[in-house]
Amino acid sequence: MGRMKTFRGGTITPRERLTQSGAMLVIVVLLAMALLGPRGLLAWREYDRQLELRQTELKTLLAQRDDLRNRVALVDPRKVDPDMAGELLRSDLNVVHPDEVVMLLD
Repeated sequence: MGRMKTFRGGTITPRERLTQSGAMLVIVVLLAMALLGPRGLLAWREYDRQLELRQTELKTLLAQRDDLRNRVALVDPRKVDPDMAGELLRSDLNVVHPDEVVMLLD
C-alpha cells in the first residue's frame, strides 16, 4: 500500500499525499473564509444595506442640525427675531395676550 501511481506515471509516498491533503484543506478553508467570512463576498450585501441606512440617518441628522442652527441664529441675543421670541414665550412660559386664542396641535 506504500506508493500510489500519479497521472505522469510517478509514485506518491504517503507522506507526500498527507502534505498535499493538508495543502488542499488550507486552500478550501481560505476559499470558504473568502466567501462566507465576516469580510467575505457574501457579507458585502449586508455592508451595502447598512451603508444605505447610515446615509439615510446622516441626511436626517444633517437636516435636524441645520434646523437647530437656524433656530439658534433666530434667538441670537444681538438680533433676536421677534416672531421666534414670541413663539418661545408662548410655548415655554405660557405667556399670551388677553385677546389671543391658543390652539394646541399635536
